[in-house]
Amino acid sequence: MSHIVINPEKCKACYLCIQECPKKLLKISEKTNSLGNRVVEFDDPNHECLGCAMCATRCPDLAITEVYRG
Repeated sequence: MSHIVINPEKCKACYLCIQECPKKLLKISEKTNSLGNRVVEFDDPNHECLGCAMCATRCPDLAITEVYRG
């Protein structure tokens, strides 16, 4: 099983990672960070994440920094 870690304080709400995920496992959250941005959240109830790290590679602010594979 793979999953990513998102640092909400680094997320500037560009949402490029959402477009990049081949499984469409990222979405805009209702939560906001200290800048008032609606941050991205990882939503993978069926454990479909490939661990490809395309979202992390695409993030210009390095808000997605880790991919765990297990």
